[in-house]
Amino acid sequence: MPGRRITDQQIRLFMSKRKDHPQVTAAVKAGISERSARRIESGQRQLGPSKPRNYRTRTDPLEPVWEPVVLPLLQRSDTITPVGVFDYLIEEYSDAFPAKLRRTLERRIQKWRQINGRDKEVIFRQVKQLGQLGIMDFTWADFTVTIQGVALKHRLFNYRLPASGWSYAEVVYGGESFVAVATGLQNAFTQSNGVPQEVRTDSLSAAYKNHSNEIWFTERFSELSMHYSFKPSKNNTGIAHENGAIESANNHLKNQIRQALAIRDSSDFDCIDEYEVFIDEVVQRRNRRIMPLLIEEQRQLQPLPKFDSANYEVHPVKVSSTSTFQLKRVTYSVPSRLVGATLRVHLFDKTLDIYCQGVHTSTLTRVHTSANHRGHQIDYRHLIGALMKKPRAFRGCQWRDQLLPNEDYRQIWKGIDAQLSADEASLYMVRLLNIACKSEREEAVGRFVLDGLNNAQLPSIFDCEDRFLKDEEWEYNPQVQQHSLASYQQLFDGENGYVS
Repeated sequence: MPGRRITDQQIRLFMSKRKDHPQVTAAVKAGISERSARRIESGQRQLGPSKPRNYRTRTDPLEPVWEPVVLPLLQRSDTITPVGVFDYLIEEYSDAFPAKLRRTLERRIQKWRQINGRDKEVIFRQVKQLGQLGIMDFTWADFTVTIQGVALKHRLFNYRLPASGWSYAEVVYGGESFVAVATGLQNAFTQSNGVPQEVRTDSLSAAYKNHSNEIWFTERFSELSMHYSFKPSKNNTGIAHENGAIESANNHLKNQIRQALAIRDSSDFDCIDEYEVFIDEVVQRRNRRIMPLLIEEQRQLQPLPKFDSANYEVHPVKVSSTSTFQLKRVTYSVPSRLVGATLRVHLFDKTLDIYCQGVHTSTLTRVHTSANHRGHQIDYRHLIGALMKKPRAFRGCQWRDQLLPNEDYRQIWKGIDAQLSADEASLYMVRLLNIACKSEREEAVGRFVLDGLNNAQLPSIFDCEDRFLKDEEWEYNPQVQQHSLASYQQLFDGENGYVS
């Protein structure tokens, strides 16, 4: 058609049709004129690129602003975007640059940078060798999760075998400590049933001494790597893309958790254990897709050692006269029989194992606090015996709110404190906690009293004891056969001996 350039495809089509058709017919089928057909056959128009022109066919719309304004901006910085240049021109040069030229400006900037711009970073794809590398990292859980309405601030420990794509994740409530690193790696190695030759991470202070240019491991991390026979390594500080195999996995994991929460239609969980099971199900769902690759990689992994590593910290603590000790800015209560004792605490990421004289006495739930804040973990069952002797101490106790085990008991205290005198309220609350402790039916006791309180009929302590501490009735009624008097007479007479 007039005014349109003939393409190489049209020339090929014409030459193909020309074998079986007249020139005019072949030209029509190729969509070209008869004159163009004659030029093709005469050799004036051949296949191949046409000679590029070095002149413009119309006026350059960007001429007023390109060289005096846009080029200096582009040469100044690579971070200035076409949108930024466009906004600047609209604001400062609206008379010479109409808004409709935005797309023209973007294409011109892209072309200039491809020809005259600076070199860009290049991603080098790495060869993936099965069983060679494992990568670990911590990532903030930047999505909303609540436990019974209370926001849960936590991290995720993420471990990945990049060759097969297998991953392991667990919830971490504290910081990026050695305990969290050791626990996460130990669980990941167990789940994958093997240890890679090398484990890489970023510059974790729990693993590396980062005060010099040389790579120095912390003593405990060095012992951990020797125990599991892996070579530790780290990517360069501040260059996250060198650890891209795990950084990308972090984003994928969190996106899948967000989607799973949206499908669940709730981000609230009844307890921490339920949330941890939810995370494990999300990860296992991802792993099932690559199970054949994992089986192949497991053949190349090193075997697990016979014993696990020590994934805890040991702290000696002294129990004060308040039947508590302090560790990591948190006050923990223990049974009052331990007052004055020196304990050895094995500090895990989620629990504390308490040892007295080398004997394991109890396990406490660990509380994590942020900097410049203190926490409490007070169990009323540890202190109820002492409180029964001093019930009035309950009212002014600095841990009074922590002594109440749940919201039901806090509502009960609020109600009886308004109805009873100060001493009566304290005595009632202490005796009620004693009933909950002895009966081991804490939730049922609290619900029973709160229901009565809401109905303006506060149960008495006697009612609570009768309901929850009442001894079981004696149901065994043996059948006793009464012997006849004659049989006793025979004993006296000595005639027939004892008769049963």
